[in-house]
Amino acid sequence: MSRWIIHLPTTLTSRETAAGLAAVLKTSLDHVDAIDFGETTLSEEDAQHLRHRVWCDTRLPGGRRCRLGDRHPGPCGTAGEG
Repeated sequence: MSRWIIHLPTTLTSRETAAGLAAVLKTSLDHVDAIDFGETTLSEEDAQHLRHRVWCDTRLPGGRRCRLGDRHPGPCGTAGEG
């Protein structure tokens, strides 16, 4: 069975600000099991084929996922949980 993607356009003009909004949405909606925030990507409106990951999302022992930013320095972890 295939999964569906919701593309949510914004009026934001920087990648950093868009990543910040993604983080706020994740904090607000992380309890919704149907949303896979680990797969969140960003793209410019006119270059939607170029996607940038927001979070690392590597699988950790015990089935959890890394919650650090994509391409973070150092080992994977679960920072930002709370």
